Amino acid sequence: MLAYAARRAGLGAFQVLAVAVLAFALVELLPGDAAVALAGDQPDPEAIARIRERMRLDEPALQRLGDWLGGLLTGDFGASLTTGRSVADILAGALEPTLILAGLTLALLLPLSVGLGVAAARRRGRWPDRLITTATVGLYSVPEFALAVLLVSAFAIGLQWLPPTAVGVPSLLAEPAVLVLPLLVLLARPICSIARLVRAGMIEALDSEYVAHARRAGVPERRVLLAHALPNALSPATAQIARTADWLLGGVIVVESVFVIPGLGTALVDAVNARDLPVVQGIAVVFGITTVLVNLLADLVAFRLAPRLELAR
Repeated sequence: MLAYAARRAGLGAFQVLAVAVLAFALVELLPGDAAVALAGDQPDPEAIARIRERMRLDEPALQRLGDWLGGLLTGDFGASLTTGRSVADILAGALEPTLILAGLTLALLLPLSVGLGVAAARRRGRWPDRLITTATVGLYSVPEFALAVLLVSAFAIGLQWLPPTAVGVPSLLAEPAVLVLPLLVLLARPICSIARLVRAGMIEALDSEYVAHARRAGVPERRVLLAHALPNALSPATAQIARTADWLLGGVIVVESVFVIPGLGTALVDAVNARDLPVVQGIAVVFGITTVLVNLLADLVAFRLAPRLELAR
């Protein structure tokens, strides 16, 4: 287990470095001149030159990349070009709403999707199974932005049960009603995909010889489900859960934009529009680190649930 974790951690460190280099390169390749964009509608050549010097755009790209990577190791993400604030401070301020959304989504996702998958598998072929399967297939086909518009139209504008946006809300946890619609949008598609995987894994596990042997030995059905069938059914689903966490980063950007939540997604959109390159690079690195850590955790969980499957890779 320790050797496997060490190999995965080493690969994760390399992936983080690759993400940082890729983020820098992609920002460098953005069309247009950032100095001209920041100089205003009628840029003065001298002002553009000063901005280019301040942004160090007159230096070789490899030199700027090396200095930037060195700063990342010490937590220095640079300074915003539009506000002058430290990028680390901007990220810290925007991180809380995003962590609240992502954390609550993952906390609700696992019990709901696993519960639906197990319920469908135990009643396969009957109406609960058909209902869950039909609902998950239909809901999965609805894009996030379309679902968000439908929910806002129905529950915020039509019924006026919930607030449509987070404008004027000092903290998401201070006004929990603001979280209801964003969480529904973020949960809809991943619940569908994971529930279907858990259902398929549970059906395979329940039909297996080891489960039949446990039943013949008089093991209670509850223990058969939780101790024998479910761990083996969950092992293939852990990869999908990791992919869901990756998708969640993109989903958060859409949801924060629609519901005007001041998180990392909104900060990224604002920074791209303002050509604030250090902020864009910093957020890309944070998303990359999060993705690597989530995938590492998913691999370790899958190894713990079914080590023989992982060792066979």
